[in-house]
Amino acid sequence: MTLLTGRTAVITGAAQGIGLAIAELFAAHGARVVIGDLDADAAEKAAHSLNGDAIGVRCDVTTASDVDALLTAAADAFSPVDVFVNNAGITRDATMRTMTEDDFDQVIDVHLKGTWNGTRKAAAIMRERKSGAIVNLSSLSGKVGMVGQTNYSAAKAGIVGLTKAAAKEMAHHGVRVNAIQPGLIRTAMTEAMPQKAWDQKMAEIPMHRAGEVGEIASVALFLASDLSSYMTGTVLEVTGGRFM
Repeated sequence: MTLLTGRTAVITGAAQGIGLAIAELFAAHGARVVIGDLDADAAEKAAHSLNGDAIGVRCDVTTASDVDALLTAAADAFSPVDVFVNNAGITRDATMRTMTEDDFDQVIDVHLKGTWNGTRKAAAIMRERKSGAIVNLSSLSGKVGMVGQTNYSAAKAGIVGLTKAAAKEMAHHGVRVNAIQPGLIRTAMTEAMPQKAWDQKMAEIPMHRAGEVGEIASVALFLASDLSSYMTGTVLEVTGGRFM
């Protein structure tokens, strides 16, 4: 089955982790993939690793002109964007007492402003074509709040509000905007956490395991494809049942 044949998909922060898993699955389903990442070399390497039409482009999602350039590169190489995934993110964890203002600003800028830039820039193109799907990566942290993540939790909660507001604005233009809230997903970043922290999180998961990046990618594929054609403004939790 090729759910995205003939469509151009742009994914930010896709040189590794969840973003790369999404890019790989989209390519497997026939999409022409544009990988945006702050690391230009890593973006190009990731694009070369895909089986299909793909390019890598350097993009700082906090800079609107970079997002414009990313979308222009997609149109020049393939076609105007059909699917846009806002995945780029960073963490700067610290308790509120010790967190610096810069730590707070950076996380808000990349996650929240970055998602706003991607959503508004992609939507402007999609509305002219009367079709398109935007998928935003939130987090379970945006639902329940996590200790040491006042910046990250605030940004991820903001992405939910942004998604719903944008979905209402764009629905009559034929553009759908949805979000995913992953829970504990096995990545290089999460596996680097102390064993005690990992065990504590595992104890909160009814399915008794961490999720895999492919299990986020499959939900992104669902939201990007016509399988979810009557869904917009939704937030899908992919958490193994954690914090239901």
